[in-house]
Amino acid sequence: MKIALAEVVGTAILVIGGCGTAVLAAGAMPGTAWTGIGAFGVATAFGISLLVLAYAIGHISGCHVNPAVTLGMFVAGKLPASKLPTYWISQIIGGLIGGGLLRLIFSASSKVTVPGQFASDGWGKGSPAGFGLGSVAIVEILMTAIFVFVVISTTHPKFPAGFGGLAAGGALWLVHLISIPVSNTSVNPARSLAVAPFAPNSLPIKQVWAFLVFPLIGAALAALAYRFLNSEDAPAPA
Repeated sequence: MKIALAEVVGTAILVIGGCGTAVLAAGAMPGTAWTGIGAFGVATAFGISLLVLAYAIGHISGCHVNPAVTLGMFVAGKLPASKLPTYWISQIIGGLIGGGLLRLIFSASSKVTVPGQFASDGWGKGSPAGFGLGSVAIVEILMTAIFVFVVISTTHPKFPAGFGGLAAGGALWLVHLISIPVSNTSVNPARSLAVAPFAPNSLPIKQVWAFLVFPLIGAALAALAYRFLNSEDAPAPA
């Protein structure tokens, strides 16, 4: 129960921190002096959100807050299959809570227009720079693999204690800096599912399948790479 609650709260905070920055602070606000913090600010918000969460709930659940991370931990042999449903269901619920609260902010102010994409991921018209599905597939698989590989590596016995949050937060920051123009950066199915249903148009929910599939592929590849690179550390069979 503690793991489930930690993942619900953590995923909600990640969505509010990252996606909230994207929908509330990234762009200029017409009629005001606010000019927006842009993609760099959004990438930073995602990285900082994960960093602080790692130290807040890492001792409870490991701070996965991402179905791709959970799958990676399972494939890497660091999480039993029996715990997958607990993590995944909690992350999806937490993400939807976060997305719903963000939409509620707009609903409470009738004169403010809801952003069309609502921080959703996509390709074609759903991509910030108009990249196609093929480019998005490559980027999401690659960026998720990089991110999940770093996260799994922080669990190695030789990794310096206390620095996991910095490594994970920095990795999430980096992959967002690279890929926001391409797909708006998912690398996290729960983050994508969190906001797509609340977008004012139907395109995000039609395209969200890609951001369930590609990050999970990337996570599995990262876990296999971790196992191969660290195979010499495994105990010899009896």
